[in-house]
Amino acid sequence: MIGHQTRLVQEMRRHWHAGEDHRVSGVLGLARAMDRLAVALMALVPRGWLFLGLLGLTPSFALGNISTTKLAVGVGGVLLAFRALQRLAMGLSQVAGTVVAWRQISPLYGSADRPIAHGISTHPTSFGPETGISSNAPALLEAHNVRFSYRERGVPVLRECSLRIRQGDRIMVEGSSGSGKSTLASIMAGLRVAETGLLLLRGLDRQTVGFGSWRRCVAAAPQFHENHVLTGTFAFNLLMGGRWPPRLEDFERSEALCRELGLGDLLRRMPSGLLQAVGEGGWQLSHGERSRLYIARALLQNAELVILDESFAALDPENLSRALRCVLERASTVLIAAHP
Repeated sequence: MIGHQTRLVQEMRRHWHAGEDHRVSGVLGLARAMDRLAVALMALVPRGWLFLGLLGLTPSFALGNISTTKLAVGVGGVLLAFRALQRLAMGLSQVAGTVVAWRQISPLYGSADRPIAHGISTHPTSFGPETGISSNAPALLEAHNVRFSYRERGVPVLRECSLRIRQGDRIMVEGSSGSGKSTLASIMAGLRVAETGLLLLRGLDRQTVGFGSWRRCVAAAPQFHENHVLTGTFAFNLLMGGRWPPRLEDFERSEALCRELGLGDLLRRMPSGLLQAVGEGGWQLSHGERSRLYIARALLQNAELVILDESFAALDPENLSRALRCVLERASTVLIAAHP
Protein backbone atom coordinates (compact mmCIF):
# COMPACT_ATOMS: atom_id res chain seq x y z
CA MET A 1 0.00 0.00 0.00
CA ILE A 2 2.84 2.41 0.77
CA GLY A 3 4.45 1.74 -2.60
CA HIS A 4 1.09 2.21 -4.35
CA GLN A 5 0.51 5.55 -2.62
CA THR A 6 4.01 6.72 -3.56
CA ARG A 7 3.34 5.88 -7.19
CA LEU A 8 0.02 7.75 -7.13
CA VAL A 9 1.81 10.85 -5.89
CA GLN A 10 4.57 10.69 -8.51
CA GLU A 11 2.77 9.49 -11.65
CA MET A 12 0.32 11.35 -13.85
CA ARG A 13 -3.34 10.46 -13.31
CA ARG A 14 -3.81 8.67 -16.63
CA HIS A 15 -0.98 6.23 -15.77
CA TRP A 16 -2.21 5.35 -12.29
CA HIS A 17 -3.78 1.98 -13.16
CA ALA A 18 -1.76 0.97 -16.21
CA GLY A 19 -1.10 -2.78 -16.18
CA GLU A 20 -2.69 -3.33 -12.78
CA ASP A 21 -5.27 -5.92 -13.95
CA HIS A 22 -2.55 -8.11 -15.44
CA ARG A 23 -0.48 -7.94 -12.25
CA VAL A 24 -3.50 -8.65 -10.04
CA SER A 25 -4.41 -11.70 -12.14
CA GLY A 26 -0.86 -13.00 -11.79
CA VAL A 27 -0.92 -12.50 -8.02
CA LEU A 28 -4.28 -14.29 -7.72
CA GLY A 29 -2.98 -17.23 -9.76
CA LEU A 30 0.08 -17.58 -7.55
CA ALA A 31 -2.10 -17.29 -4.42
CA ARG A 32 -4.37 -20.12 -5.61
CA ALA A 33 -1.39 -22.34 -6.35
CA MET A 34 0.06 -21.70 -2.90
CA ASP A 35 -3.32 -22.40 -1.26
CA ARG A 36 -3.61 -25.74 -3.06
CA LEU A 37 -0.09 -26.68 -1.99
CA ALA A 38 -0.82 -25.65 1.60
CA VAL A 39 -3.98 -27.81 1.65
CA ALA A 40 -2.02 -30.77 0.35
CA LEU A 41 0.72 -30.34 2.94
CA MET A 42 -1.38 -29.45 5.98
CA ALA A 43 -4.44 -31.67 5.42
CA LEU A 44 -4.12 -34.43 2.85
CA VAL A 45 -0.67 -35.78 3.77
CA PRO A 46 -1.03 -36.09 7.59
CA ARG A 47 -4.71 -37.07 7.54
CA GLY A 48 -4.22 -39.38 4.62
CA TRP A 49 -1.53 -41.16 6.60
CA LEU A 50 -3.82 -41.35 9.66
CA PHE A 51 -6.62 -42.84 7.57
CA LEU A 52 -4.38 -45.44 5.91
CA GLY A 53 -2.67 -46.36 9.18
CA LEU A 54 -5.93 -46.97 11.04
CA LEU A 55 -7.34 -48.76 8.00
CA GLY A 56 -4.37 -51.12 8.09
CA LEU A 57 -5.05 -51.95 11.76
CA THR A 58 -8.78 -52.54 11.19
CA PRO A 59 -8.53 -56.22 10.01
CA SER A 60 -6.46 -57.23 13.06
CA PHE A 61 -8.85 -55.42 15.39
CA ALA A 62 -11.91 -56.97 13.71
CA LEU A 63 -10.56 -60.52 13.70
CA GLY A 64 -9.21 -60.23 17.26
CA ASN A 65 -5.96 -62.00 16.34
CA ILE A 66 -3.77 -59.29 17.93
CA SER A 67 -3.18 -58.59 21.59
CA THR A 68 -4.39 -55.41 23.22
CA THR A 69 -0.79 -54.33 23.87
CA LYS A 70 0.23 -54.70 20.22
CA LEU A 71 -2.90 -52.96 19.09
CA ALA A 72 -2.22 -50.04 21.45
CA VAL A 73 1.38 -49.82 20.23
CA GLY A 74 0.20 -49.83 16.61
CA VAL A 75 -2.38 -47.11 17.19
CA GLY A 76 0.18 -45.06 19.15
CA GLY A 77 2.71 -45.37 16.34
CA VAL A 78 0.17 -44.22 13.77
CA LEU A 79 -0.78 -41.23 15.92
CA LEU A 80 2.87 -40.29 16.53
CA ALA A 81 3.58 -40.46 12.80
CA PHE A 82 0.47 -38.35 12.16
CA ARG A 83 1.74 -35.69 14.59
CA ALA A 84 5.21 -35.77 13.05
CA LEU A 85 3.80 -35.30 9.54
CA GLN A 86 1.73 -32.36 10.77
CA ARG A 87 4.83 -30.67 12.16
CA LEU A 88 6.77 -31.42 8.98
CA ALA A 89 4.02 -29.89 6.83
CA MET A 90 3.92 -26.82 9.08
CA GLY A 91 7.70 -26.45 8.87
CA LEU A 92 7.66 -26.69 5.05
CA SER A 93 4.92 -24.05 4.94
CA GLN A 94 7.02 -21.72 7.09
CA VAL A 95 10.08 -22.32 4.87
CA ALA A 96 8.00 -21.39 1.81
CA GLY A 97 6.86 -18.21 3.58
CA THR A 98 10.46 -17.38 4.40
CA VAL A 99 11.48 -17.76 0.75
CA VAL A 100 8.64 -15.48 -0.39
CA ALA A 101 9.53 -12.87 2.25
CA TRP A 102 13.20 -12.92 1.21
CA ARG A 103 12.30 -12.39 -2.43
CA GLN A 104 10.32 -9.33 -1.39
CA ILE A 105 13.03 -7.70 0.73
CA SER A 106 16.15 -8.84 -1.14
CA PRO A 107 16.13 -5.75 -3.47
CA LEU A 108 16.15 -3.47 -0.42
CA TYR A 109 18.92 -5.48 1.20
CA GLY A 110 20.99 -5.41 -1.98
CA SER A 111 20.51 -1.66 -2.29
CA ALA A 112 21.61 -1.01 1.31
CA ASP A 113 24.58 -3.36 1.07
CA ARG A 114 25.84 -2.27 -2.34
CA PRO A 115 29.66 -2.06 -2.36
CA ILE A 116 31.42 1.15 -3.29
CA ALA A 117 33.90 0.80 -6.12
CA HIS A 118 37.45 2.03 -5.68
CA GLY A 119 40.21 2.70 -8.15
CA ILE A 120 40.15 3.38 -11.88
CA SER A 121 37.39 1.93 -14.00
CA THR A 122 38.32 -0.11 -17.07
CA HIS A 123 35.29 0.93 -19.11
CA PRO A 124 36.12 2.22 -22.60
CA THR A 125 36.65 5.96 -22.68
CA SER A 126 34.37 6.94 -25.54
CA PHE A 127 30.84 8.17 -26.06
CA GLY A 128 28.11 6.44 -28.04
CA PRO A 129 27.20 2.84 -28.83
CA GLU A 130 30.83 1.76 -29.38
CA THR A 131 31.30 1.51 -25.61
CA GLY A 132 30.12 -2.09 -25.79
CA ILE A 133 27.56 -1.76 -22.99
CA SER A 134 24.75 -4.27 -23.50
CA SER A 135 21.29 -2.87 -24.05
CA ASN A 136 20.06 -5.63 -21.73
CA ALA A 137 22.09 -4.35 -18.79
CA PRO A 138 19.96 -3.50 -15.74
CA ALA A 139 19.03 0.15 -15.35
CA LEU A 140 21.01 2.12 -12.79
CA LEU A 141 18.73 5.18 -12.85
CA GLU A 142 15.39 5.64 -14.62
CA ALA A 143 13.18 8.66 -15.15
CA HIS A 144 9.61 8.10 -16.34
CA ASN A 145 7.36 10.96 -17.50
CA VAL A 146 9.11 13.51 -15.28
CA ARG A 147 7.56 16.97 -15.19
CA PHE A 148 8.98 20.06 -13.47
CA SER A 149 8.24 23.78 -13.55
CA TYR A 150 9.44 26.79 -11.59
CA ARG A 151 6.17 27.90 -10.08
CA GLU A 152 6.80 31.60 -10.47
CA ARG A 153 7.02 31.05 -14.24
CA GLY A 154 4.30 28.45 -14.54
CA VAL A 155 5.61 27.02 -17.84
CA PRO A 156 7.00 23.45 -17.42
CA VAL A 157 10.74 23.23 -17.99
CA LEU A 158 10.45 19.45 -18.31
CA ARG A 159 7.37 17.74 -19.71
CA GLU A 160 6.94 13.93 -20.06
CA CYS A 161 10.71 13.46 -19.82
CA SER A 162 11.96 9.85 -19.71
CA LEU A 163 15.53 8.58 -19.53
CA ARG A 164 17.27 5.31 -18.68
CA ILE A 165 20.91 5.12 -17.58
CA ARG A 166 22.62 1.75 -17.39
CA GLN A 167 25.81 0.85 -15.55
CA GLY A 168 28.78 1.84 -17.69
CA ASP A 169 26.93 4.36 -19.87
CA ARG A 170 28.58 7.61 -20.98
CA ILE A 171 25.82 10.08 -21.82
CA MET A 172 25.94 13.66 -23.03
CA VAL A 173 22.80 15.79 -22.75
CA GLU A 174 22.97 18.81 -25.06
CA GLY A 175 20.64 21.78 -25.22
CA SER A 176 20.48 25.54 -25.32
CA SER A 177 20.18 27.67 -22.22
CA GLY A 178 16.82 27.19 -20.53
CA SER A 179 16.08 23.90 -22.29
CA GLY A 180 15.93 22.00 -18.98
CA LYS A 181 19.13 19.96 -19.07
CA SER A 182 20.42 21.39 -15.78
CA THR A 183 17.01 20.90 -14.17
CA LEU A 184 16.99 17.26 -15.26
CA ALA A 185 20.52 16.81 -13.90
CA SER A 186 19.56 18.29 -10.53
CA ILE A 187 16.45 16.06 -10.30
CA MET A 188 18.49 12.94 -11.02
CA ALA A 189 21.04 14.00 -8.41
CA GLY A 190 18.30 14.42 -5.83
CA LEU A 191 18.75 18.19 -5.51
CA ARG A 192 15.23 18.91 -6.81
CA VAL A 193 11.99 16.94 -6.67
CA ALA A 194 9.88 16.42 -9.79
CA GLU A 195 6.24 17.53 -9.69
CA THR A 196 5.04 14.33 -11.36
CA GLY A 197 6.63 11.23 -12.81
CA LEU A 198 8.73 8.45 -11.40
CA LEU A 199 12.47 8.48 -10.64
CA LEU A 200 14.04 5.16 -9.69
CA LEU A 201 17.55 4.19 -8.56
CA ARG A 202 18.02 0.46 -9.23
CA GLY A 203 14.24 0.09 -9.22
CA LEU A 204 13.63 2.01 -5.96
CA ASP A 205 12.34 5.55 -5.51
CA ARG A 206 14.04 8.19 -3.37
CA GLN A 207 11.64 7.78 -0.46
CA THR A 208 12.61 4.10 -0.26
CA VAL A 209 16.34 4.56 -0.84
CA GLY A 210 16.63 7.59 1.45
CA PHE A 211 18.19 10.95 0.60
CA GLY A 212 21.59 10.07 2.11
CA SER A 213 21.89 6.77 0.25
CA TRP A 214 20.76 8.42 -2.99
CA ARG A 215 23.45 11.09 -2.69
CA ARG A 216 26.08 8.43 -2.00
CA CYS A 217 25.13 6.64 -5.22
CA VAL A 218 24.75 9.75 -7.40
CA ALA A 219 27.36 12.51 -7.18
CA ALA A 220 26.95 15.79 -9.05
CA ALA A 221 28.98 18.86 -9.90
CA PRO A 222 26.30 21.57 -10.45
CA GLN A 223 26.78 24.61 -12.64
CA PHE A 224 29.44 27.11 -11.65
CA HIS A 225 27.02 29.60 -10.08
CA GLU A 226 25.45 26.81 -7.97
CA ASN A 227 28.77 25.40 -6.75
CA HIS A 228 31.07 26.96 -4.17
CA VAL A 229 34.58 26.98 -2.78
CA LEU A 230 34.16 27.03 0.98
CA THR A 231 36.53 28.79 3.33
CA GLY A 232 38.94 26.07 4.41
CA THR A 233 41.81 24.02 3.07
CA PHE A 234 42.01 22.85 -0.51
CA ALA A 235 41.85 19.27 0.79
CA PHE A 236 38.62 20.01 2.67
CA ASN A 237 37.01 21.33 -0.49
CA LEU A 238 38.11 18.22 -2.36
CA LEU A 239 37.13 15.60 0.22
CA MET A 240 34.07 17.18 1.85
CA GLY A 241 31.80 14.71 0.06
CA GLY A 242 33.51 11.67 1.59
CA ARG A 243 34.50 10.45 5.02
CA TRP A 244 35.85 12.98 7.48
CA PRO A 245 38.46 13.19 8.88
CA PRO A 246 40.21 11.81 5.82
CA ARG A 247 42.96 9.22 5.94
CA LEU A 248 46.40 9.29 4.36
CA GLU A 249 45.21 7.29 1.34
CA ASP A 250 42.46 9.88 0.78
CA PHE A 251 45.06 12.65 0.54
CA GLU A 252 47.18 10.56 -1.82
CA ARG A 253 44.20 9.72 -4.03
CA SER A 254 43.02 13.34 -4.18
CA GLU A 255 46.51 14.61 -5.05
CA ALA A 256 46.86 12.04 -7.85
CA LEU A 257 43.46 13.04 -9.22
CA CYS A 258 44.37 16.76 -9.13
CA ARG A 259 47.50 16.05 -11.16
CA GLU A 260 45.45 14.10 -13.71
CA LEU A 261 43.13 17.11 -14.04
CA GLY A 262 46.06 19.46 -14.62
CA LEU A 263 46.11 21.02 -11.15
CA GLY A 264 49.68 19.92 -10.41
CA ASP A 265 51.05 23.43 -11.07
CA LEU A 266 48.49 24.88 -8.66
CA LEU A 267 49.56 22.48 -5.90
CA ARG A 268 53.21 23.42 -6.47
CA ARG A 269 52.44 27.15 -6.33
CA MET A 270 50.48 26.99 -3.10
CA PRO A 271 52.91 27.02 -0.13
CA SER A 272 50.94 24.44 1.86
CA GLY A 273 49.82 22.29 -1.04
CA LEU A 274 46.60 20.42 -0.25
CA LEU A 275 46.52 22.09 3.19
CA GLN A 276 46.54 25.60 1.73
CA ALA A 277 43.60 27.75 2.83
CA VAL A 278 41.41 28.79 -0.11
CA GLY A 279 38.21 30.75 -0.57
CA GLU A 280 37.40 34.08 1.05
CA GLY A 281 40.53 35.35 2.79
CA GLY A 282 42.62 32.53 1.36
CA TRP A 283 44.23 31.54 -1.92
CA GLN A 284 42.09 32.70 -4.82
CA LEU A 285 41.36 30.16 -7.54
CA SER A 286 40.73 30.98 -11.18
CA HIS A 287 37.50 30.04 -12.96
CA GLY A 288 39.10 27.01 -14.62
CA GLU A 289 40.78 25.88 -11.39
CA ARG A 290 37.45 26.03 -9.59
CA SER A 291 35.77 24.01 -12.34
CA ARG A 292 38.36 21.26 -12.03
CA LEU A 293 38.07 21.36 -8.24
CA TYR A 294 34.33 20.73 -8.58
CA ILE A 295 35.00 17.82 -10.98
CA ALA A 296 37.51 16.31 -8.58
CA ARG A 297 35.09 16.74 -5.65
CA ALA A 298 32.44 14.72 -7.53
CA LEU A 299 34.86 11.99 -8.66
CA LEU A 300 36.32 11.53 -5.16
CA GLN A 301 32.91 10.50 -3.79
CA ASN A 302 33.21 7.10 -5.52
CA ALA A 303 29.59 7.31 -6.64
CA GLU A 304 28.03 4.86 -9.08
CA LEU A 305 26.82 7.73 -11.27
CA VAL A 306 28.63 11.07 -11.72
CA ILE A 307 26.68 14.01 -13.19
CA LEU A 308 28.65 16.99 -14.49
CA ASP A 309 26.67 20.10 -15.41
CA GLU A 310 28.57 22.54 -17.64
CA SER A 311 31.77 21.49 -15.86
CA PHE A 312 34.03 21.93 -18.91
CA ALA A 313 32.77 25.30 -20.15
CA ALA A 314 35.59 27.34 -18.57
CA LEU A 315 38.46 25.09 -19.70
CA ASP A 316 40.81 25.68 -22.62
CA PRO A 317 41.02 22.87 -25.22
CA GLU A 318 44.11 21.24 -23.68
CA ASN A 319 42.73 21.13 -20.14
CA LEU A 320 39.28 20.17 -21.42
CA SER A 321 40.73 17.14 -23.21
CA ARG A 322 42.74 16.18 -20.12
CA ALA A 323 39.80 16.61 -17.76
CA LEU A 324 37.41 14.68 -20.00
CA ARG A 325 39.87 11.80 -20.32
CA CYS A 326 40.25 11.72 -16.54
CA VAL A 327 36.48 11.68 -16.00
CA LEU A 328 35.97 8.83 -18.45
CA GLU A 329 38.71 6.78 -16.78
CA ARG A 330 37.63 7.48 -13.21
CA ALA A 331 33.81 7.40 -13.39
CA SER A 332 32.13 4.07 -14.06
CA THR A 333 28.95 5.80 -15.28
CA VAL A 334 28.80 9.46 -16.24
CA LEU A 335 26.27 11.97 -17.57
CA ILE A 336 27.49 15.34 -18.88
CA ALA A 337 25.17 18.28 -19.55
CA ALA A 338 26.61 20.79 -22.00
CA HIS A 339 25.75 23.32 -24.68
CA PRO A 340 25.82 22.06 -28.27
